[in-house]
Amino acid sequence: MRGRTSLGPPRAALLPSPTRPVLRAAHAAPGLPGACQETEASEAQGEPLTPEWTDFFNLLGRDGFDDLTHRAANLQRQVRDNGVTYNVYADADGPQRPWSLDLFPMMISSQDWAEIEPGIQQRARLLDLVMADIYGPQDLLAKGLLPSALVHAHPGYLRGMHGVKPVGGNYLRIAAFDMARGPDGRWSVVSQRTQAPSGLGYLLENRLTISRLFPEAFREMNVQRLADAYKSLMDGLKAMSPTQHGEGDSRVVLLTPGPYNETYFEHAYLARFLGLTLVEGSDLMVKGDRLYLKTLRGLEPVHGLLKRLDDEFLDPLELRADSTLGVPGLLQVIRAGNVLVTNMPGSAFLESSALLGFLPALSRHLLGENLALPSLATWWCGEQAVLHDVLRQLRHCVIKPTFPGSGQASVIGPGLSERAL
Repeated sequence: MRGRTSLGPPRAALLPSPTRPVLRAAHAAPGLPGACQETEASEAQGEPLTPEWTDFFNLLGRDGFDDLTHRAANLQRQVRDNGVTYNVYADADGPQRPWSLDLFPMMISSQDWAEIEPGIQQRARLLDLVMADIYGPQDLLAKGLLPSALVHAHPGYLRGMHGVKPVGGNYLRIAAFDMARGPDGRWSVVSQRTQAPSGLGYLLENRLTISRLFPEAFREMNVQRLADAYKSLMDGLKAMSPTQHGEGDSRVVLLTPGPYNETYFEHAYLARFLGLTLVEGSDLMVKGDRLYLKTLRGLEPVHGLLKRLDDEFLDPLELRADSTLGVPGLLQVIRAGNVLVTNMPGSAFLESSALLGFLPALSRHLLGENLALPSLATWWCGEQAVLHDVLRQLRHCVIKPTFPGSGQASVIGPGLSERAL
């Protein structure tokens, strides 16, 4: 998909009528060529706004429309007062960077969501089945549906986890998908995150902040609520966490790398909202293939772990020996089936952009279904025939490294000179 998605604030004109105001984008700046205009009902300049944006601005009213500057200032004040930040590792000793939040919400209609939701659910099931096969029989590799080099050469593939069955049966319980809308209005998946996906905490804070700025819209537009989804997540984690006789309710903790992590605000916010204990690796220890939390009362068993730590740092005994963020012996506790970990270590290979090109065939093989949501057109250049085809259209492509940590930056084809091509 070569088009871009325009998500800038709408610049609509509020025009009176004998009955109710009519909103048009007649005075809006023209959109980028080949981009989907999120606020307009069609690509033609001056067309009416979509029904969702029409309802939004009608509820806002003329006074609210004139008050947008004040609301924008209020937004920044709320972000500062609530301490919403996104840290930057490169500037660990400097000031924390305030979270960036647009004044206008991202509108997704019920019709669009009816397409997106089952498509995302399908992809989550598919990725879970792919991971189950790769850490199990590896039929996908034997049948040539996935190249072995794409899996075994990926630094996120953990050989020590092969053959390990996850507590509760699922490898993935949380997944994040980056999406974009093409010029034709269709949604595509750009990338996927499974290792320690961010967003659940920021989503809550964003929703709360915007709902305070536009309370009339949230009351009248039947905005889908979020609380049930978080409750379902926690109920599932607690129900599947393994407890031993006499231990009472299961204890689930949230493992964070600590305050220097770029999304530490979210870790603390999410732990508080879900009622979890926020812990660092030094707060935990392994004893007798069990995971324990160090407390003033002594060691207390931990039955579930919601990790916000990249896999390579989880266990210095088996992964990165220089890691001070993880828990020595944690992988052995997982092998013994004595702790539920969300997500199961070893999923990082699923995040490779190269995998996107193989998902349609994998979906047909594992689910017996075509992918409901297409991926961004992606080709893995590890295959000679594919490489030849990509070189012929390089000007229209973005070249990204297959594996993280390669030190290679992405190459934007349209920006290359004739000599570079």
